[in-house]
Amino acid sequence: MNQEELGVLSTRIDHTNELLQRMLAEVSKTPSTHAIFVDAGYLYAAAGRLVAGTEDRRSFDLDAEGLIDALIDKARTIFADSRLLRVYWYDGARRRIHTSEQQTIAELPDVKVRLGNLNANNQQKGVDSLIRSDLESLARHRAISDAALLGGDEDLVSAVEAAQGYGARVHLWGIEAPDGRNQAEPLLWEVDSQRTLELDFVKPYVARRTDTAYDPAAPRPAREDVRFVGAQIAATWLGARGRQSMVELLPGHPYLPGPVDQDLLVEAERLLQYSLRGQADLRRALRDGFWDHLQGQV
Repeated sequence: MNQEELGVLSTRIDHTNELLQRMLAEVSKTPSTHAIFVDAGYLYAAAGRLVAGTEDRRSFDLDAEGLIDALIDKARTIFADSRLLRVYWYDGARRRIHTSEQQTIAELPDVKVRLGNLNANNQQKGVDSLIRSDLESLARHRAISDAALLGGDEDLVSAVEAAQGYGARVHLWGIEAPDGRNQAEPLLWEVDSQRTLELDFVKPYVARRTDTAYDPAAPRPAREDVRFVGAQIAATWLGARGRQSMVELLPGHPYLPGPVDQDLLVEAERLLQYSLRGQADLRRALRDGFWDHLQGQV
């Protein structure tokens, strides 16, 4: 190789080094990005058991907005030099129709609700695959460098592996267990770090529901009165939720999603000042009134 060729090669090397230095400088200016992935089924079960002593969602209230803000603040302290992409909230719903609670969560800033199905036994189906899909996609496109995963199911191992395969670090968060563990060991082995949210962190956002005491001597309401109350509640529900929610609910007739049915029961008991627990015929009348009003708006 003569001197002229060496000079050309040297110039090219210098140019390449300059480009690399520019690229490294740009990378150093680009902030890291993290996202929070919440398996709501795990969260409700673990938080309910820890604070309220039950995994039954109908037995306690969870301040999802307050807890999400707390999770965001926690991530901000852990990933100090990183920015939040968003919070992903994974839950189940019959026919993937948002409940009123899930719709409220979906309207929060920086939160995306993703729904799997809820079967007849109130078991989530398809949530793990949604988590894997999002984790893998975000890691593959370098949209996140760190993922905080709040969950405990062993089926999440493949989601962790997929994200790690593209260079993202996955940090497993869990809720303190009153006894033993509430997260699968293979999941604990696979993640890059582990963190437990203890009772003091969770307790402010969980409150056990107390049954209202009604006068046992109160007269039993007539079926038509209960039916009318069901229609009243439906009118209020429709005004708050809008026609689109009604259109999504109608294909499920005559069945109401569990949370909607529970809210209907609680509100009816408040209006009637009478307990409908164990009153199957009156519960049917209540639902009939609810459905009659909605179907009359079609």
